[in-house]
Amino acid sequence: MKFQQFGNTGRDVSVIGQGTWYIDQGNRRTPVAALRRGIDLGMTHIDTAEMYGDAELVVAEAIAGRRDEVFLVSKVLPSNASHRGTVAACERSLTRLKTDRLDCYLLHWRGSHPLAETVAAFEQLVADGKIRSWGVSNFDADDLDEMLEMAGAGKIACNQVLYHLQERAIEHAVIPWCANHGVAVVAYSPFGHDDFPSPHSKGGEALETVAKRHGASPRQVALSFLTREPQVFAIPKAASSEHASDNAAAGQLTLSKDEFASLDKAFPRGAKPRSLPMI
Repeated sequence: MKFQQFGNTGRDVSVIGQGTWYIDQGNRRTPVAALRRGIDLGMTHIDTAEMYGDAELVVAEAIAGRRDEVFLVSKVLPSNASHRGTVAACERSLTRLKTDRLDCYLLHWRGSHPLAETVAAFEQLVADGKIRSWGVSNFDADDLDEMLEMAGAGKIACNQVLYHLQERAIEHAVIPWCANHGVAVVAYSPFGHDDFPSPHSKGGEALETVAKRHGASPRQVALSFLTREPQVFAIPKAASSEHASDNAAAGQLTLSKDEFASLDKAFPRGAKPRSLPMI
């Protein structure tokens, strides 16, 4: 597994991590086993959120006895992101996760509460030792500008955003902004939302061609393409231990310049949208 420094945290974090949206559906033993298999294979970056139902409870079970191995991230809902609400939400997440600290805590998306209140709460939580760093999610470049001006340099650890082969909007402004300011970019839904390219599509054929060359899977190729820049991380969800193993192998896959170029052509970036896409 490849590790990179995660923003301003001073921590080296697995480039391929583990997402947990909808992981609380069905038999809990399966996602717990998948998360544990992922940790075994080096995917120690685990992302969850208070919005994700009982996902934090599933994560708690998966990391029991292994907390120190994991870079653990959760998120506060915008509706809870007042100063008092953020602190209370974090404490609830800590209880559900059965831990005394988060490695990073994010504002899930921008809402009606003033950013200054959320930042003040984040800084209080850092001072109290309940979180080690904080960041944001679904922030466009202008939102990041505002947050930077308010919080100061070196405070925003990461920006978690929608990023997959068929949705590359963040390449226009968000990734460059984060690269210039030492902020990690975390790609959520890196396989799309139930719309990974069909092997019979033009893009799917391009993925298959590259994958066969490396003895890899198309999803491994997709993850390698998305994390080609050193500040970009990805948090795919795995529905089973087998899927976790497949995802983890992407952390050892290196594509050539020609292969990157072929995928760039098959999945064009497109024009910059008026607003940042999110789900």
